[in-house]
Amino acid sequence: MLGARGGWRALRRCASLPRAVRLRVREALGAREAAEAVRVQGWVRSVRSQKEVLFLHINDGSSLESLQVVADPSLEKRDLTFGSAVEVQGKLVKSPHRMQNMELQAETIHVVGPCDIWSFPLKMKERHPLEYVRQFPHLRCRNNTLGALLRIRSEATAGIHSFFQDNGYVHIHTPIITSNDCEGAGELFQIETSREAKESAENTHFFNVPAFLTVSGQLHLEVMAGAFTHVFTFGPTFRAENSQSRRHLAEFYMVEAELSFTENLQDIMQVMEDLFKTVTSTVLSKCPRDVELFHKYIAPAQKGRLEQILKNKFMIISYSEAVEILKQAPQTFTFKPEWGCDLQTEHEKYLVKHCGEVPVFVVNYPYDLKPFYMRDNEDGPEHTVAAVDLLVPGVGELCGGSLREERLPFLESRLQRLGLTDAYQWYLDLRKFGSVPHGGFGMGFERYLQYILGVDNIKDVIPFPRFSHSCVL
Repeated sequence: MLGARGGWRALRRCASLPRAVRLRVREALGAREAAEAVRVQGWVRSVRSQKEVLFLHINDGSSLESLQVVADPSLEKRDLTFGSAVEVQGKLVKSPHRMQNMELQAETIHVVGPCDIWSFPLKMKERHPLEYVRQFPHLRCRNNTLGALLRIRSEATAGIHSFFQDNGYVHIHTPIITSNDCEGAGELFQIETSREAKESAENTHFFNVPAFLTVSGQLHLEVMAGAFTHVFTFGPTFRAENSQSRRHLAEFYMVEAELSFTENLQDIMQVMEDLFKTVTSTVLSKCPRDVELFHKYIAPAQKGRLEQILKNKFMIISYSEAVEILKQAPQTFTFKPEWGCDLQTEHEKYLVKHCGEVPVFVVNYPYDLKPFYMRDNEDGPEHTVAAVDLLVPGVGELCGGSLREERLPFLESRLQRLGLTDAYQWYLDLRKFGSVPHGGFGMGFERYLQYILGVDNIKDVIPFPRFSHSCVL
């Protein structure tokens, strides 16, 4: 009976409340008609009290623009401040101001969660630099710039999935914990339980073999490419690089794809180019105000550069041509360009500049420079593999890919020379049972965002910077 009485009391309370339609700020701003009873919830971005009217701007993260609330001064409360969480109910009407389509005439304002403005590190009407808000990883999403970034990340993520699904790819969830080092560089985070960390290294591992956080989903995608002609994955990857530079992250997201029945590196490059252009066009069309914020205040020339890139084909040069261009460059590089050495960031940026500030595919890298799984070109004295890197202005390498070595004798020979035959016996099996020519590529998601938005520090395009002096998440 107590439960029944409580239910009836709740019903009576609901019946006494006005029936208001709940709207997101974005929905309210985009409404075409006035509405008598609406309810909007969000956080106060500004408060301005005059003798005869009270103005609020509230935002709920659904758009860069805030909704203006007009209220009677009698509705003002002591805890109605910048940063406080509120629920406002009233009438949605046409706004007399040119900058906003609709505004909310408040009938009630309820402060759901007050905010101590004196200790709150973000201040009203201040344009905080990215370096400042980076100190507060738990609060920086409330900043306009980071809010815009997170909406762009969301749309770009959806755009990537749409691109692959529209082109017939199957999405694969590749493992995060693995025993494989796909890159062959040994820059891995090893996993062990807290008990294993305390006890002797002679004890057995939790998984019976050493386990690591993945550096790439490629090898697992190759497994799936033996049953599905087009597959992709999009998930977190980890690199144990001891670097606090503006270019490196210990944890980042990687978009990777594998295509079966392809013998031409051009096919891989075409997918790379189409992916970049399609996703970028989607972001520009769906988040125009958010992107404009970056292009106006952080990278003023980036909008024009992107528009030009989307109109033109990407260039293609060979690694050997790239080295010759670098050798003839009028500038001195920190790392001297030589055939057989990896291209450094300074080299990549110069090559893009030399080619007219357009994205450049560099193809056919030295055999000894690349991992074992890349296809041998069987070319002359300059022994190369069918590998490709996509370089973009201001950033350098954005994507990397190759044709995979599908010929069993070639793969066996190389793994034997590297002493990896036992570890990759399963990989050799893929070449024994219905092997086909195939290839694929990977693109760093944060580096992609860094490029299209013109952000200097890659740590400013992730939701949570891993460490800061004041807060560790």
